[in-house]
Amino acid sequence: MEESKGERINKYLAAAGVCSRREADKMVDEGVVTVDGAVATPGTRVLPGQKVAVNGKIIGGKEEQIIIAFNKPAGIVCTTKDAHAEQNIVDYIGFDKRIFPVGRLDKESEGLILLTNDGELSDKILRSRNEHEKEYEVTVNRPVTESFIRFLSGGVFLEELNVKTKPCKVKKTGTNTFNIILTQGLNRQIRRMCRAGDYHVRKLKRIRIMNIKLGDLPIGKWRELSDAEKRELNGGT
Repeated sequence: MEESKGERINKYLAAAGVCSRREADKMVDEGVVTVDGAVATPGTRVLPGQKVAVNGKIIGGKEEQIIIAFNKPAGIVCTTKDAHAEQNIVDYIGFDKRIFPVGRLDKESEGLILLTNDGELSDKILRSRNEHEKEYEVTVNRPVTESFIRFLSGGVFLEELNVKTKPCKVKKTGTNTFNIILTQGLNRQIRRMCRAGDYHVRKLKRIRIMNIKLGDLPIGKWRELSDAEKRELNGGT
């Protein structure tokens, strides 16, 4: 039976709230994860009763799920640690339990980002095939035309990534502003899409991730999700 073989090390770390599976794979590659004192490999499975440690610290079982919504200011980087950054998102928030960001919002951008201790949830939200919606308010350097809206909504070929973006919903909201809803998360996607249409982003703000809305949460502040929001978010992943 599968249970007798134990749980894969990356899944174990994610379920324990250490990080996402992707980050767990990196930790294993770096050789900082041990199981009963032996350095773990990508194929290592954890059996009941075995002791797992990261950087020598024993990791416990699954914790109570924490999910917070944070209105990220521009200038904060979405990493758990960065020796070259003035301040990363985890240090900025100063939460009293271990959490990590779900995905990223580039340093120049602001708005909604989720942080959690649940690596499984993080992986499900970020998995591209699930096509979860993320909504943004965008200000650009010159008047938005209807042809530019059609250009963005139909999918844009990004030469530097050698990929065409998926069709998306775009709505003009002002002379130099528009809202865009994406179902994928390519690196600096909106900025790249705009540049491909000879526009430059002046301000980028995320206002929604799936069912979670930024609302009137002040910039630089965070809140824990309500039970109803958690149920809908978990059910939608």
